[in-house]
Amino acid sequence: MSFIPFNRPTLMGQELRYMAEAVARGHISGDGGFTKRCHELLERELGAPAVLLTTSGTHALELAALLLDLEPGDEVLIPDFTFVSTANAFALRGARPVFVDVRPDTLNIDERLIEERVGPRTRAVVPVHYSGIGCDMEAIGAIAARRGLALVEDNAHGLFARRSGRLLGTWGALAALSFHETKNFTCGEGGALVVNDPALVARAEVMREKGTDRKRFFRGEVDRYSWVDLGSSYLPSDLLAAFLLAQLEERSAVLAARRAVHERYAAGLADWAARQGVCLPTVPAVCEPSYHMFYLLMPDPAARAALIGHLEARDILAVFHYVPLHLSAMGRRWGGRVGDCPVTESVSDRLVRLPFYTSLSEADQRRVIEAVLSAPI
Repeated sequence: MSFIPFNRPTLMGQELRYMAEAVARGHISGDGGFTKRCHELLERELGAPAVLLTTSGTHALELAALLLDLEPGDEVLIPDFTFVSTANAFALRGARPVFVDVRPDTLNIDERLIEERVGPRTRAVVPVHYSGIGCDMEAIGAIAARRGLALVEDNAHGLFARRSGRLLGTWGALAALSFHETKNFTCGEGGALVVNDPALVARAEVMREKGTDRKRFFRGEVDRYSWVDLGSSYLPSDLLAAFLLAQLEERSAVLAARRAVHERYAAGLADWAARQGVCLPTVPAVCEPSYHMFYLLMPDPAARAALIGHLEARDILAVFHYVPLHLSAMGRRWGGRVGDCPVTESVSDRLVRLPFYTSLSEADQRRVIEAVLSAPI
């Protein structure tokens, strides 16, 4: 019996050919021809003034934090149930992450709790579209506008997903994408900053190019380039962009395959979940997901441990997800205490992610479903 991993990167067909082409052209550093094609594709599909590839989703968030000109003592509101990068990017600029609990249905930041966490030093709110299911951006956007907050989307999970017909990553002034190995579209390690505010485009280009106006030089707008602002080296190799382009060009096929995996899990596990008191992912009617993952919310931590062990014994890898940020060592340094975010604390102890990747075969998925159905919980 073959091992079924939690994740497996899927080649869509042209990745190696494009990488060989980049080598043959003699340009494998940043901002080569394949980077330009990725930028153009994403800008066209998202309708964004600029999309800039970065070396990771983390670096896209760091670039967003730089653009906000945060100062020590400023505060940024983030969901408690997210990856550490959402907090780190802003903490590195001296800002204090303020943890907001998540909704018990979508596991997205609870928009009903945001305004009460806004203080005199709050500068931004950073919703994370967990599992590629859109946050309530109508409500969050209204709060941000009313309180004068920058809106930055962490859209690591949700490229090409929609809420109310509008693409995720296009609601805020800035949005971060991830192309890590575990994401729907990957180049191993990579990301992108979506710049929806035209006033931020020129400065974003400078900061991404180590604080220089190098892009203006290459466009013939200045006769030499020099250091003009803060910045760092955020450009990925054009080899990675070549790999990524092959993935993005097959976006319809990727999303269709992942939707099929998601729907097979939902159909195969719905009755079992209802009997066992297990919650499946909730997708609001206004949301079109990216089908990034499929998770189970078990009744209690013991049931989760039993299920993971049961699957492991059958050569199937299922995993848990984030620990509450406010209870981490760093989170406690920011004042986090038990009970601050009760939904996150409960969800974190009970969530199991099932194997989910674009090339997951129906036969392997049936094995997973049958194993879950036979679990002694």
